[in-house]
Parts: sequence; structure tokens; C-alpha cells
Amino acid sequence: MTTSIERIVELLGSDADNLLGYESKTISKERLSLPGPDFVERVFMNSDRSPRVLRSLQALYDGGRLGGTGYLSILPVDQGIEHSAGASFAPNPDYFDPAAIVELAIEGGCNAVASTFGVLGMVARRYAHRIPFVVKLNHNELLSYPNTYDQIMFGTVEQAHEMGAVAVGATIYFGSPESNRQIVDVARAFARAHELGMATILWCYTRNNAFKTGGNDYHTAADLTGQANHLGVTLHADIIKQKMPETNGGFQAVTHEDGSKFGRTHEKVYSELSSEHPIDLTRYQVANCYMGRAGLINSGGASGDNDLADAVRTAVINKRAGGTGLILGRKAFQRPRNEGIALLNAVQDVYLCDDVTIA
Repeated sequence: MTTSIERIVELLGSDADNLLGYESKTISKERLSLPGPDFVERVFMNSDRSPRVLRSLQALYDGGRLGGTGYLSILPVDQGIEHSAGASFAPNPDYFDPAAIVELAIEGGCNAVASTFGVLGMVARRYAHRIPFVVKLNHNELLSYPNTYDQIMFGTVEQAHEMGAVAVGATIYFGSPESNRQIVDVARAFARAHELGMATILWCYTRNNAFKTGGNDYHTAADLTGQANHLGVTLHADIIKQKMPETNGGFQAVTHEDGSKFGRTHEKVYSELSSEHPIDLTRYQVANCYMGRAGLINSGGASGDNDLADAVRTAVINKRAGGTGLILGRKAFQRPRNEGIALLNAVQDVYLCDDVTIA
């Protein structure tokens, strides 16, 4: 199945030529493990993943409208905990109901639905055989006062396995004071998930107030998020979820109180391995996912005034950089269902379009 390029060009507007015609001069596409119908066999067959994990990964890649392409479209709805149910579902109260969440993923042609123990557990017998479940293991709860920012486990890997989940997901706030404990928690959970035959997806977020400096926010810098990705694949994440990079130079800008540099980097990261172009910034994220051996799915971001165009733009950048897809939630569920389905399909159409190629 192929999709026409005309609608994509229309949605990109003035960005169309810059994004669709760009040729990357940084890390060549020939050096990457690119998505394709044989991705699981071509890449993971050489790994230590068991046959049951390979089967689970293949189930993810075979689901929905993108099934058999090597690309992923995942609906993530854990915002009821992460951002509060009221803030997340008030725009469309239907999604207080877990069944509505799963049905949106199915009708929207997604490869999988990612959500909480509560949401997926409540409707597991009805839907677990119809669409792959990704159970999010940990969350940042938002009810403690004053608010704290930490990822804590809400259940066990065994619970996720018993409800029929194909994969588990987790978040680490790399750079935060709690990150060392989170790394240990997630490493143990992912090892257990692989023992039970499930795939693993890691939300590799950076979080530290020091990453905002000089009037700039480096939480989405390509160099910092790239290193977060590299730590994530080291923890045996099969798929990495990361925010789209918006800048670079985090390691250069962030300093300790005594003025010394934070972390370590190399000038070639900025002069040869990336540029200011969003495709090159995202390709650096892909490179840190073991040159694409672990698939990079970028997040769709918060809902706004131009959700459809923004989502398509993100998908084009991800695909042309060598990424594996999008994990898009609020843009889809904070609107009437038919509009949410149309938005999910528009993103999937980018990956189904043969004219949108690797840069």
C-alpha cells in the first residue's frame, strides 16, 4: 500500500522543500540499520533476545496499517497519571473509559496501544488478542504536595505478562537525582520482561533544572537526548521513545557551579555528526540507538492549534532521519474520535508513502 505525496506536501506547507528535498551530509544512511519488513530478523536475530521476544517484537511490527513495513504507530495514553486525568481527558471525557482508549488505537490503525496497568487491565480479556498491549510500568504521579518528579513502579512485570501484554514500557528521567535508582528499577524489570518473552520500550527523557541555562532549554538537545538514548539501549530497550530534538549543544552549555563543563562530548558531534537541520539532529538520536538497531520512535508532543500539520512534520523528520515511527497520544485523544483517527492515519500515511525516503 502506498500513499500519495500531495497531501503531505500540502500539510508541510512552506517547510515541504526543506524537509522532503533535504540530503543529509552527516551520518550516511548506509551506516544505519533502517526499518523494513525484515527488520526483526535482520537486526535482532543476531542479538541475545529469545525466540519468544522476537515473536513479541514481530507482533508489534505486524500490527495495524503499518504492519509489515518495519515502522510503528503507537497510541500512548498514560497521561491520566502523568498529567492528571482531569487535565488529560476533560477535552474529551469519553477517554475516561479505558475501552474508548483501546478502540481509538484499533480504529486508528495503530500497531499497539500503550497505557497503564489500570487501563489495559480493565479491558484485557476483551482486547488483548485484538491489538498488542504495551503496559507502562512506572509513572510520575502528580498528586503529592509539593509536586515531585520521580518515576515509581505501579505494578510488576508478571502482572503485565498475565494480562497478555506483548511489551512493557518504562520511563527514566536521565540527569535527575533519582535517575540512578530508576536505572536499576528499569534494568531489572526489562531483564524480567525478556525472560518472560516480552519486548521492551524505554521513554528516555532528560530532566534537571540545570539543563535550562542562559535562557535556553536543553532538555531536547540532540546531544543530551542522544546520550539518553544510548543509555536506554544499554539497558536492553528494544525500542526507544524520545522527544523530537529542537536544539543542540547541551553538553557545551551546561556547567557546574564552579564553571567547569558538565559531562563529556566531542567537537565532531557538532561539526560533522549533526547540523542545525531537524533531520540531522534526529539522525544523531538514531545513531545513539546503536545506529538504528534499536528503533527510534519520536513522541508527538502536546496538543495545540496545528496538530495535524505538526504531527505530519514530526513523522517526515523521523522517517527521513532513519527513525522507526511515532508514538502519538494527546494530539489524537484530546479531540472527537473521528478527528483522532484521521490524525493517526495522516501520520501513518507518511510511513506508507514511498516518496518520503531516507535522507
